[in-house]
Amino acid sequence: MVEPARLSPLPVAADLQAAIDDWRAWLRDERRASPHTLAAYERDLFQFLDFLAGHLGGASSLADLEKLRPADFRAWLAARHGRGLARASVARSLSVVRGFFRWLARDGRGDNPALAALRTPRVPRSVPKAITAEEAIDSVDTVAELARQDWIGKRDTAILTLLYGCGLRIGEALALTRRQAPVAGQEMLRVTGKGRKQRLVPLLPAVIEAVADYLAHCPYVLAPEAPMFRGARGRPLNARRVQERMAQLRALLGLPETATPHALRHSFATHLLAGGGDLRAIQELLGHASLSTTQRYTDVDVASLLTVYEQAHPRAKTGRRA
Repeated sequence: MVEPARLSPLPVAADLQAAIDDWRAWLRDERRASPHTLAAYERDLFQFLDFLAGHLGGASSLADLEKLRPADFRAWLAARHGRGLARASVARSLSVVRGFFRWLARDGRGDNPALAALRTPRVPRSVPKAITAEEAIDSVDTVAELARQDWIGKRDTAILTLLYGCGLRIGEALALTRRQAPVAGQEMLRVTGKGRKQRLVPLLPAVIEAVADYLAHCPYVLAPEAPMFRGARGRPLNARRVQERMAQLRALLGLPETATPHALRHSFATHLLAGGGDLRAIQELLGHASLSTTQRYTDVDVASLLTVYEQAHPRAKTGRRA
C-alpha cells in the first residue's frame, strides 16, 4: 500500500525537530546512508510522529517520547496493520523507530525502555527470485535487438552483462564513471555499493568487451568523472529505462514476471552457489554486510533441487510410496 507524501509540517515541538535534524545528519554523514535509504527512514519516522500527534492530541516533544508506554507503541503498530501494510513494512517501521530511540539515548536526549517490551512482527524469509542461466544469457544476447539505435543496443548489452557477469546492483552499474570503465587485461572492478562501501569484483572478458563496444559507439563525449552510461539525449541513464527494457525482454522471450534487472544479480549469486561457489566469497562479491543475507541463496538452491525432483523422480510423479 502506497502512503501519501507529506504536505504539512511535521507535528513536533522544537526540541524534537532539532533532534530529528541531527539524526538525519548522523545518518547521512556518519552512517553514510544513501539518499534512498535516508528518505525511507524519514518516511517511517514521520509516519510514527504523525500517529503520535493524533494519539496524544498535539505536537510531541522529547519529554513526550520518554513517557510513551508499551501500549502506545502497540496502538501505533495496530494502526499500521489497519492500513493494510505487509508485515515486512511494519517490521521495517518498528526497526527505524527503535533506531531513532537508540540514537536519542546515545546522544543523551532521552531514553525509553518501553520499546524493549515489543516483539518485532515475524516476517516470512524471502527467497531471491533468480532466473535460469539460459534465460540470463538469452537476455544479454537479445537486448540489443530491442533498441532503435545501434549504440543504445550496445549500451543495454553492456549494462545487463555487468549485472549478470559481476553481480552489480543496477544503481552500482549506472554510477560507474568513464574513468572506471574496465579495459583489456583488467582483472578486477572496484565498485561502490550501499553505505559507500567499496568492494572488488572479478571481470570476465565478456564484460570488458561489452563495455568497450558501447564506449566505442557512444556518440557523446564522456568526461572522466561523469557517469559512463547515457540516455538517448546524453543525460545520465535512469534506472527506469533499464527496467523497461527488461519488461520488453520478458514479453519477447517469455520470461517470468520475476525477470527484472535485480534478478540478474540474484542469478549471478545463485548460479555461483550452484557451481560450488563458497558462501563467504559470494558475500564479498555481492557486498552484503551480513552473511545471513547471502544465505538466502541456499534456499534458492534447495528450492530448485526440489523442483527438479518433483518433475523428474518417478515416485514424485506418481505419488506412490518408495
